[in-house]
Amino acid sequence: MVKIISDSTCDLSADLLKRCDVHILPLHILLGDQEYLDGQSITPDEIYTWSDANKTTPKTSAASVDECIRAFKPYLDAGSDIVCFSISSKMSATCQNMHLAARELNAEDRICVIDSQSLSTGVGLQVIEAAEMAQSGKTLKEIAQHIATITPCIKASFVVDTLTYLHRGGRCSGLAALAGGALRLHPRIAVTDGAMAPGKKYRGRMNRVLEEYVAEMKDDLLHAQPRRVFITHSGCGESILAAIHQQLADLNHFDEIHITRAGGVISSHCGPGTLGVLYIS
Repeated sequence: MVKIISDSTCDLSADLLKRCDVHILPLHILLGDQEYLDGQSITPDEIYTWSDANKTTPKTSAASVDECIRAFKPYLDAGSDIVCFSISSKMSATCQNMHLAARELNAEDRICVIDSQSLSTGVGLQVIEAAEMAQSGKTLKEIAQHIATITPCIKASFVVDTLTYLHRGGRCSGLAALAGGALRLHPRIAVTDGAMAPGKKYRGRMNRVLEEYVAEMKDDLLHAQPRRVFITHSGCGESILAAIHQQLADLNHFDEIHITRAGGVISSHCGPGTLGVLYIS
């Protein structure tokens, strides 16, 4: 048997985690002197309230080696091999700590640590693929080989509603944030080679911006793997989500269109109103 484990940044819904039988290893969110577990002891909306009150962005930290060991050991003791996923190693030390935990357990031959080179449901897409293979009886080696082929094909991008959180986190200058707010600019950010890279800057109301963002991806979406696509957001209105869902449905291409809410780690850095469409090319 192969057990699938992922850190909490995969942003999969409770229903998908249950369906795929995935164990989640939470990252940490620090609000001043208080520390919380992503997805377990704090919600994104509580993070926004704290951040706005304190005019700063929360800090986030990796799952520790000891936490990884505690997650891995019961499955190893039960006779299962493990495939575990982390947010891009360029964004967190979680991947490194997973490797160190496997070494401490003398189980590097039974634990395959996968650097997703992505974030949010860019990780989640890989997790679901691995989980479906595990449920069909595939081996550790077979799963690892397949994931290696699709990792470069993960397309993860999103459009940010407000530059405030990127500015508070040091990822955007104060002048740029001020100008962006005045001009109603919404940058598109894509994950490239495991790192976030800024792209086109949209201007105008967010609902129109997001429709344009999806429309520009039409050709790529029509050539995407058809099994599933994710709409992942950090707190968008129902009307916006319904409109983007309809745009994707109108393509008549995807078997499953999932709408998921980003967890605390992702939301801490991008702020409310961010939305991305993520798929496998």
